[in-house]
Amino acid sequence: MKRSWIYIKFVLLLGLLGFLFGFTQQRNEQRKLKKIEVTFVDDNNPFVTLPTVNKLLIQNHEAITGLPKDTVVLKEMESRLLAHDMVRDAQVYITVDGILGARIEQRNPLGRVSATPDYYVDADGKPMPLSQVYAARVPLITGTSAKKFTEITPLLVAIDTDPFMKNSVVGLHVQRNGKVLMRLRNYDGTVEFGRPEQIPQKFQYFKAFYKKAKEDKRLTGYEQINLTFGNQVVATKKMSDGTR
Repeated sequence: MKRSWIYIKFVLLLGLLGFLFGFTQQRNEQRKLKKIEVTFVDDNNPFVTLPTVNKLLIQNHEAITGLPKDTVVLKEMESRLLAHDMVRDAQVYITVDGILGARIEQRNPLGRVSATPDYYVDADGKPMPLSQVYAARVPLITGTSAKKFTEITPLLVAIDTDPFMKNSVVGLHVQRNGKVLMRLRNYDGTVEFGRPEQIPQKFQYFKAFYKKAKEDKRLTGYEQINLTFGNQVVATKKMSDGTR
């Protein structure tokens, strides 16, 4: 009987040790990273690729899998992502089941400035370098500006959010006095927009005039369209016999 009790205690002890070993191993596995999940929260085309994000997260490690959670410094990872020219915002986190997550918001280019070298103006009115991954289809900006064209950001935003204007406007020329000339697709004349003010009203009158002139097949007969006269559109016909 005494031997049986000793045997039972021995078996129970082995079982307890096995349980503790398995529990410890499971806890250690839970403390290690299993994989990376990257989410792009914007609808922009990929100016920054998944391999680039992974590289910025991993940095000096060959792989993130198997790294202990407590060795990962999330703030440093976020700082590396935010330092990338194409990233507007970034959040890095670790889930309870060992997933290293990154939520990326890319910068949104709205215009391409013709310069040396060329660069974009983004939705925040800040200069943005061209991407080696993707070329944005945005209006080409020319002319003169002491503020790197940030003063026309409201106009660029309005064009980007209006489907008709986004499809029609291919270029903006900023004059020294701050007034803007628009270049349109399938129209070889100029549209004098004036200063980037009263944008919704100017868009409204211009779209009404443009659609009517195109329906009447008279659009190509105008040399210039002027939107600077308040609540009306003034169009100048092309010279034919020396008169307008």
